Amino acid sequence: MTSKNTKRFDDVRPGETLPTLEVPITVALITGGAIATRDYFPGHHDLDAARELGSPHVFMNILTTNGLVQRFVEAWAGPLARFTALKIKLGVPNYPGDRLTFNASVTRHDPETREVELTLSGRNSMGNHVTGTVALVLP
Repeated sequence: MTSKNTKRFDDVRPGETLPTLEVPITVALITGGAIATRDYFPGHHDLDAARELGSPHVFMNILTTNGLVQRFVEAWAGPLARFTALKIKLGVPNYPGDRLTFNASVTRHDPETREVELTLSGRNSMGNHVTGTVALVLP
């Protein structure tokens, strides 16, 4: 039995787009994500240190971005999806006061393995913060 929030492989088609997800970027999200991932680099939680580095504010770490990508994909795929690959590349930084908007589409659909691949991007007001692909097996 599958949850009503579970995306089934047979219901997915190449070219399908995922619902957009908008995430407000806050100091709490940035610092909390850094602390939760044990990333104590000062640029992620200390405004003065970030400014000494030439940054206008604290900025998000890649592990928090990775978690937001997983959140975005799992919201579409459901809890029974099994991630097989997650390949992302960072672009512009995420600063407090901005919004990160995720978009993705299905770019591969393999009936033999029940694996789908998504190509995604997460943009803020300065451009692409994150781009990449995610592969997952669906029930």
